[in-house]
This record gives sequence, C-alpha cells and structure tokens, in this order.
Amino acid sequence: MTGTEEKDILRDEDPAMIVAPVELLEADATKAQDQEAGDEPEDDEQSQVDIMKEVIERKDFKEFRTMATEMNEADVASVLEELDEAELLKYFRVLPKNIAADVFAYLPIDLQQSMILMLTEGEATNIIENMYVDDAADLFDEMPANVVTRLLAKTSAETRRTINQLLKYPDSSAGSLMTTEYEALKLHLKVSEALEKIRKDGIDKETINTCYVLDKNRTLLGTVTLRSLLFADPDVEVGEIMTENVISINTLTDQEDVARDFQKYDFSVMPVVDSEDRLVGIITVDDVVDIMQQEATEDIEKMAAISPTDAPYIKTGVFETWKKRIPWLLLLMISATFTGMIIAHFEDALSKYTILTSFIPMLMDTGGNAGSQASVSIIRALSLDELGFSDLPKTAWKEARVSMLIGATLACTNFVKLMVIDRVTPLVAAVVCLTLVVTVFVAKLVGCSLPMFAKKLGFDPAVMASPFITTIVDALSLLIYFEFATLILGIA
Repeated sequence: MTGTEEKDILRDEDPAMIVAPVELLEADATKAQDQEAGDEPEDDEQSQVDIMKEVIERKDFKEFRTMATEMNEADVASVLEELDEAELLKYFRVLPKNIAADVFAYLPIDLQQSMILMLTEGEATNIIENMYVDDAADLFDEMPANVVTRLLAKTSAETRRTINQLLKYPDSSAGSLMTTEYEALKLHLKVSEALEKIRKDGIDKETINTCYVLDKNRTLLGTVTLRSLLFADPDVEVGEIMTENVISINTLTDQEDVARDFQKYDFSVMPVVDSEDRLVGIITVDDVVDIMQQEATEDIEKMAAISPTDAPYIKTGVFETWKKRIPWLLLLMISATFTGMIIAHFEDALSKYTILTSFIPMLMDTGGNAGSQASVSIIRALSLDELGFSDLPKTAWKEARVSMLIGATLACTNFVKLMVIDRVTPLVAAVVCLTLVVTVFVAKLVGCSLPMFAKKLGFDPAVMASPFITTIVDALSLLIYFEFATLILGIA
C-alpha cells in the first residue's frame, strides 16, 4: 500500500465496502473441508483475531478496516491493546466512526486515558459523545481536572451535565457506577405509544429490555418489560401492565452491596434512585461483573498483605509494586520480633532440652496454616453476606469442634512419628503433641473471630488474613509450647 492510499483510508470517515479478505475466504473453505471430514471446526472468533493480527503485521489498513466492521468490538479491542501506542493510534483512526467508540470502550481504562490525550479534540469529542455516559465518567474519573475540563468543554451541554453529575458521586457507590441512559415511560401512555417512543429514542439507551414508569416528578412507580409491551393490547395503558413492586438501589449504596443485590435477585439491570425515590439511573449486569472482579482482586491482595491497586500487574511499575507491598511487610517483620523475644526468653531452658528447638518450625507452621484455613473461610462467608457478627458464638463453637478433630488427628500422627522416627522420650512427645492440639484450637478461634471483629468495627475482614493471623498464632504457639514444656519437663 502506498503512503497516499494509507492517508486516504485515515481520512475516510464512512465504512468502506470492500470484498472480504482472501484469508477469510480460504479459512471458510478449510473449515468446510474439515466439517466434511468430520473434524471439529475451529472457533470463528479466535480465527478472525489471528487473521486480523496477520493483517496488522502486513500493514494492510484497508483490509483491517473491513475486518473491524465484521468482528465483535471486544475482539478488535483485544487485538489493538497489544500494539504500541503509536501503532494503536494509527489503526484506531482507521476504524469507521460508527464502531470506534464501541471499540474504545472495551480498551483498558489506563489505555483509554492515554489515547484520549493523543487524539485531536475533534476525535476525542466524537468518542466521548458516542460512549455511554457511565463509561465516559469512568474515563474521566482518574484524569487531571484541567484535562477533564478541557475535554468536556467541547461536548454537548447535555453530555457535559450528565458526566459532571456522575463524577460527583463517591467512588465505589451505585451513583458512580450507574448510567442515565434508560428508557422512561409515563403512567397513562398507551402500549402502542410506548412502543413508538422506544423505536424513536431506544437506540441510544443502555438497555430497552426493562423500561421504567415515572410520574411527572420522576418518582419511580414501576417497571414494564419490552416483552410485556409486545404481547399487550395496544390500547391498554402502561400503568395497567407494569410491575409495581420495584426493587431499587440508592445512589450511595456501596458497590459490594450492589453486586450482592444482583446476585440475590438474579437481575440483569436494576434502577438507582435518590433519597426521594426519584429515578436517576440504572446499573446493568456488565458493570456488576466488573465490580465482582475488582472486589475479588482487592480481597486477594489484602489477604496477601498487599495494598490494593487498580492497574494490571504487567502494567504496574517496579517502584509502584514496591510501595504496595513494603508497608505490610515492614509491619509484619516488626511484629514477628515478638516471637524472637519469646525464644530468647526461654533460651537457657531450651539449652537443657535442645531437641525441643527442632520442633518449633513445625508447630508454628501448623498453627499458622490452621488459622489461615479458618480465616479464609470466614472472610469468604462474610463477603457473601452468609455470616454476621451475631453468628460469632455459633461460628466459634463449630471451629472449636473442628479444631479438636484436626488437632487430635495431627497429634496422633505426630506421636507415632516422634517415637518411631525421631526417637524422642515419651515426655517430649507429649509436650509436642499437646502443643499441637491446643495450638490448632487457639489458631482456629483466632482465625474465625478476628475477621468478624474487623467487620464489626468497620474494617475490611480481608485485612485479617493469612500474614496477620499467622504472626499472631506464631507467638501464641510458642507461648503454649513453652508452657507445656515447663509443666511436663520442668524447664524454666
């Protein structure tokens, strides 16, 4: 392709009507032959992605443009995000305007933010105007205020007002997640009139499967599905077929509670209302999937003693990763000095029974693992809203019984090992085995109670996970160990 042809493609704003690429035709022919031979057909989307990558390697802009109009926007975005910024911008500009905004919405948020700054103001404005407003608000949320002001100044008054409204809600609240692009109907509108209204302005809505019935003050009165409208008498009023028992979310509801409500009621969309029960937006299930992934990632990071981060691992710099990990490691390192102090305190006593020293790692590890098992189970139950603080006695009683069974099993197995393999005295074996039973018991109680207390005090229970609990249990297991050693062996 010549430089002139490339520029022509970049300037062209309408989808080009071009014959399908030869590779696609060959792929179809090969697929037909495979089917005749009884082979499993390859996945269409995957093969198209691979072909598009080959097209990009050949720098065939015209063929890329044609393929982009035939593929799912998410697949196009997955191909583009693998390119460097210069190439990404070049191929993005080749996309027809009618799909560019959709492809842009599927790109990672950090890539969106860097791209929007590289585009011309006209290109950026076109993208923003054609994005759903909740996606546009997410784009602006982490950008510098002066950049947001400059970009919004070029958009329409309605778009600017709506995005500014969404940006005012607290982070991680239902208001910050919702979109204002929903289909609203009046109570006394006839079904035929409602369907005509949906045909006229439904193209720009996030979803039209569920429509919302409002009064003149925009108070939410009920919902009506598109299915109900299609099968209803055209002359019946919307108010006669609507569902009045509407489950809604408040604008200030935390996103974790939003996800739980979607899971509980099995909805694909839910309305968001303000304190006066006026409809201000809707949240769709695709946003909830993002919430669940974000919250799960955050909990995993906290449970591993890492400060949560929004950026993907591969795109997080070394210094940023260091900042996220070092605070907890410093805290845990300092707190671990307590175990050193306990060992140092019993150093003289240990010199009389040096064999006891060799069992310290096993006892500490077993206690930490037992506590981690309990804490992870409880943290997960708390996140799913299966447990509350009122369930603490029942939970502690269950874990106590479980710990006794586990402790007895470990102690019996270890007693045989101590006598047969390690060949220690029965008294030393008794000290180690009794310590195992009590340590597991204490570890399970600590592991189940700390997350519940954290939740009660308003902290994230995930903070009370493996590293934190392990540090506490390590110190307790040593105290228990030396207490039994003092009682049974007489060390002091």
